[in-house]
Amino acid sequence: MNTETTTMKPNEVRDYVRTRYGAIAAESDCGCAPSCCATKPAATELRGCSDDEPASYSEKLGYTAQEVAAAADADLGLGCGNPLAIAGIRAGETVLDLGSGAGFDCLLAARQLGGTGRVIGVDMTAEMITKARTNAAKAGLRNVEFRLGEIEALPVADRTVDLIISNCVINLSPEKPRVFAEAFRVLQLGGRLAIADIVATQPLPAALRTKLSAIGACIGGAALVTDLQAMLAAAGFGRIDITLRENSRRLIREWTDDSTSGDFVVSALITAYKPVA
Repeated sequence: MNTETTTMKPNEVRDYVRTRYGAIAAESDCGCAPSCCATKPAATELRGCSDDEPASYSEKLGYTAQEVAAAADADLGLGCGNPLAIAGIRAGETVLDLGSGAGFDCLLAARQLGGTGRVIGVDMTAEMITKARTNAAKAGLRNVEFRLGEIEALPVADRTVDLIISNCVINLSPEKPRVFAEAFRVLQLGGRLAIADIVATQPLPAALRTKLSAIGACIGGAALVTDLQAMLAAAGFGRIDITLRENSRRLIREWTDDSTSGDFVVSALITAYKPVA
């Protein structure tokens, strides 16, 4: 199995990630958030020279202009795909977002629920939780709540969730098997995962997998596709599907000062199900 963070203690990685994303939340209040990766364009980037070009980074990930506009305050440009596009949200469901950030996907999920069900966002960064709660209040959404906690130890009861979403977060965890075990625990029988994340298509060089800045940039901690499948299966999930988005490599190359990063990792859309019995 890929040992991308074995030279660092899990808490060392978590503390670095928490500090990095706390700074992003704080800087976003003045419109200068560096985003998940230092060179990633801001969510409000103006339309390019061609009218066919997406107006924002999030549109390049698969969100519509209407979705971006509906939750603009919560869109910090931190994702690597659109998990809601594969989530198939149904009225009345309880949706859990792992690493909910400023609440972008949570707010969109709540709108899709149309006032039914509820959405729970979990994030380990206090600054992000504060920002997400403010954004939900501004949007007037009452079926959304945000909880401070780590995705390796979710503050959520057993078998209380229908759907788990996550966007470019699980790669940041130094203990991914724990994340999937927790996801399995909180899902009801027949519940499902719908995740957008960065995965490795070949072993990462040490220069990437042992560098905190590369891990924080959503690259250094990426698990190999085969390892990810094994971790999901070991947690108990079935019907696992990992669809690679090869056209994402160009964007990923801009995330760090190592332009070869896109040769090793790619964005993927991941679904998996908790068996009914």
